[in-house]
Amino acid sequence: MLMPKRTKWRKQQRGRMKGKATSGSQISFGEYALMATEPCWLKSKQIEASRIVLSKKLRKNGKLWIRVFPDKPVSKKPLEVRMGKGKGAPEFWVAVIKPGRIIFEIEGLSEAASRSVLKEASSKLPLKTKIIKREKGIHYEGF
Repeated sequence: MLMPKRTKWRKQQRGRMKGKATSGSQISFGEYALMATEPCWLKSKQIEASRIVLSKKLRKNGKLWIRVFPDKPVSKKPLEVRMGKGKGAPEFWVAVIKPGRIIFEIEGLSEAASRSVLKEASSKLPLKTKIIKREKGIHYEGF
């Protein structure tokens, strides 16, 4: 399961998912991508479930890039505990997803195969997504 090796602080505040994604909103590596169309917290287990589906379908033919990483801890108090006594212990890790954020990128398959694979992976995610294709002539290299 994905999680940071170490963090500066153990617990974080919840924050807001207001606005559109600015970074990570363009295809940088692959040919086809899965883009989020609504805000969401993606749990590390959900990312892993989608990754397993993608890697099984791609096999040796295609290449996969995961463009999100769960680096936000979400804390939760145990059941039937009285109010007070501080914040609960970190329970799981999430990646904050805003509309327009690229989640996965793939290459090495035909268009029909790529679309079917990404559609199957999106069924494992709790948010609405759309499949996009790289525009001709534009190839972003990591700056």
